Amino acid sequence: MADAVIFDIGNVLIGWQPEAYYDRRIGEARRRKLFAEVDLLGTNERIDLGAEFRETIYALADAHPDWADDIRAWHDHWLELAQPVIPHSVALLRQLRAKGVPVFALTNFGIGSFELAERTYSFLTEFDRRYISGHMRCIKPAPRIYEMVEADCGIPAERLLFTDDRPENIAAAAARGWQTHLFEGPEGWAARLVAEGLLSPEEAAA
Repeated sequence: MADAVIFDIGNVLIGWQPEAYYDRRIGEARRRKLFAEVDLLGTNERIDLGAEFRETIYALADAHPDWADDIRAWHDHWLELAQPVIPHSVALLRQLRAKGVPVFALTNFGIGSFELAERTYSFLTEFDRRYISGHMRCIKPAPRIYEMVEADCGIPAERLLFTDDRPENIAAAAARGWQTHLFEGPEGWAARLVAEGLLSPEEAAA
């Protein structure tokens, strides 16, 4: 049995589908053109590494005046990119904590964007420990970020159970000896927590 359970956040506890937001905003064809001409995803990675949220997005908008309003929307309407809540996953987080199981977050998330998220999604304040890439200046799947988690929490790698929706992040954790679960939906994650003896079937139910 694991000594601590670690949740990714994007697409595990809250949705993270920026393409879907822009498809709604400007249509799929124009969104594809925007993403081809402007490195929004790469810029977001810089934010996840600690760059200032608004300043970085607005500078990108200034560099691409034809797309300026749509680029600024990445900041100004950010909560529309980071939604909806995945209620069953939140319930699993709370059930684990109610049973006294330490629950951590390990997420690629900017400093400013995370502050915005936690004001909106109160469950993001409920972890026993939070490992936010913007503060750590390191992002998954770099081995260093997993090493930093181990050093901080003091729990042996093989006693950590980690879920994430990205195979490369799972592979990097597994390479360090962590127990892992590729998140493809809360039902599968619930079943894994039951199989590990951390929750009963009733506790893991939606």
